Amino acid sequence: MFQYILFDLDGTLTDPREGITKSVQYALQKMGIDEPELSALEHFIGPPLHDEFRRCYAFSDAQAKQAVAHYRERFGEIGWQENILFTGVPDLLRAIRTAGKKIAIASSKPTVFVEKILRLFEIDVFFDVVSGATLDGSIGTKAEVLEQALTQLHVVDRDRAVLVGDRLHDVEGAHALGVRCIGVTFGFGGWKELHDAGADQIVSSMEELQAVLLSE
Repeated sequence: MFQYILFDLDGTLTDPREGITKSVQYALQKMGIDEPELSALEHFIGPPLHDEFRRCYAFSDAQAKQAVAHYRERFGEIGWQENILFTGVPDLLRAIRTAGKKIAIASSKPTVFVEKILRLFEIDVFFDVVSGATLDGSIGTKAEVLEQALTQLHVVDRDRAVLVGDRLHDVEGAHALGVRCIGVTFGFGGWKELHDAGADQIVSSMEELQAVLLSE
């Protein structure tokens, strides 16, 4: 059914909780805000950082850009390594590749960090395309990185493409481009968020995800 399978990264293939929340905490401290509870910062996992800083702290555009710069100081040095690969990911990607499908990443995280993380876990070899945000912010939303990935994959029939993600931003970005979205509940959004956003299908394990992606 699907020939082009695109994955979100954070909360879909990896658990980046420690690296992202500690880097956000660092950025907020630089901006004069003390947030001692890392769990209170988990909502930063998934959406574009600039938008989340503005939404949650009423930052101006300039302040949000400065906060993102502070975030990257720590994330670029340490945070990207504070990450855990979900169990079963290599087996899933290998099965998809064996089935002859094209595989891509479509992440709101800057491409430079996405590529480093994929190499860290030695799964970079499975991907035909790695599409992430640009550091200058010209490409950053889920729809923008997904459009970039579809273009690089030379997708003509979008009915044959699917995005796998864990947050409402994944669902909204996919649907904006006429692409279906499978939501995974083992990330950071949860069943209700994915359901309310209109995910086409929701799965709760790598095994279930594999069955859906490789069904004919």
